Amino acid sequence: MGRRKAPGRDRLRRDDLGFLRSVELVSEKIPDFSAYPFSIPALRGLEVLAFHPRVTFFVGENGSGKSTLLEAIAVALGFNAEGGSRNFNFATRRSESELHQYLRPVRGILRPNDGFFLRAESYFNVGTEIERLGIGPYGGVSVHEQSHGESFLRLANDRFRGDGLYLLDEPEAALSPARQLSFLAIIDRLVRQGSQLIIATHSPIILAYPQAQILHFGPEGIAPIAYEETEHYRLTLDFLRHRQLFLKQLLGEPEPGAEET
Repeated sequence: MGRRKAPGRDRLRRDDLGFLRSVELVSEKIPDFSAYPFSIPALRGLEVLAFHPRVTFFVGENGSGKSTLLEAIAVALGFNAEGGSRNFNFATRRSESELHQYLRPVRGILRPNDGFFLRAESYFNVGTEIERLGIGPYGGVSVHEQSHGESFLRLANDRFRGDGLYLLDEPEAALSPARQLSFLAIIDRLVRQGSQLIIATHSPIILAYPQAQILHFGPEGIAPIAYEETEHYRLTLDFLRHRQLFLKQLLGEPEPGAEET
């Protein structure tokens, strides 16, 4: 009998658990849990955090640690702290925490053929670096000659090639509600091309991507949460249903005799 043919990449994909299965916090090496970022409640109790093989969302209040952890994962995997692919190596201002030094990534069977770390707060710096490297692979148009939303969608469409690992921090900061819907289609295209995405977001539109894992960062730690139980969904829905009540509670009664506009 001849040798059995090794399973192809598509065959392995069905049994794989994603490019990044989990991260482990090497807590015994942390010198001081009272120091930032280990003092953040959601991170202080972190042991092992497993990821969905396709899409994982990080949600939580500002300061809950979701962006801090996403950045640390990116740096631990070899991405530039301010964003870009693994080929990017620049620093406008070093601000990343030391968390990445204490993370142990657990990788899957396969290695991604593409990858990118994109964060809203340093997107301008990434755009400048793209211009320095050459804008051809990024749609051929300068990031600085487009609106924030236009350049983000062009980057995702033209540079994210699929079969990759993509780490995105608050992508909705660049996108109108209509373009967030367009971004959902991009997520689906990347998933169908064998990609894995980990996304920190506040957007109830982006969070609605079906069959994704949503991880909530809170005072008690990090835990899975259903879409309909997220504050992003509930608060948005309540506001749209009871807008006048919310405005009355927030802004108070109008002054007597004041004209409505």
